[in-house]
Amino acid sequence: MNTNPEVDEYLSEGCGRCSLVGTPECKVHTWQEELKALRRLLLQCGLTEERKWGSPCYTLNGKNVVMIAAFKDNCSLSFLKGVLLKDDHGILEKPGENSQSVRFARFTDVKQITNQWNILKHYVFEAIEVEKAGLKVKKKDISEYDVPEELQAKLDNDPDFKEAFGALTPGRQRGYMLYISQAKQSKTRISRIEKCIPKIRAGKGYNER
Repeated sequence: MNTNPEVDEYLSEGCGRCSLVGTPECKVHTWQEELKALRRLLLQCGLTEERKWGSPCYTLNGKNVVMIAAFKDNCSLSFLKGVLLKDDHGILEKPGENSQSVRFARFTDVKQITNQWNILKHYVFEAIEVEKAGLKVKKKDISEYDVPEELQAKLDNDPDFKEAFGALTPGRQRGYMLYISQAKQSKTRISRIEKCIPKIRAGKGYNER
């Protein structure tokens, strides 16, 4: 089992995506036993250990298969093409209402992991077979999403903004539409659009720095 020193750093310092990195309050420290157990499990499955987006990522021939991450109330094992898994034991969840591909299992105690060790390995091996087979997740086309009324008005009345928005990748466009539409009040949706304009013009997603 070849370990990656960048993941050792993750376990000792945290993901680095918030100001708590390197402090005892970092969420990574809350779930040390659980994260280390998940790491051992994934390394036993023959995947390559890397670090992407700040967190441990396990790949097959350069393709992302599964990740582990720490949150406030739990840590998780995330399957990047989890929607294609059978989930015979009903342990996978959608990370959000609009998630099309990722499915994850959450843990709050290392015993949950050890008690399901063989089941979890089975899921990982199934995910590996999905990747080997080259299976793809069929995602909704951007045209199938409802464009928030306020965003449509901005697109209709600002040709430069429309050109910049149209130049974004479909994934970034979806991200903005979902982010804007989640606001309940029209004035909040308008405010979100205005705040996003610089990133849209820069070709970035709403959660990119």
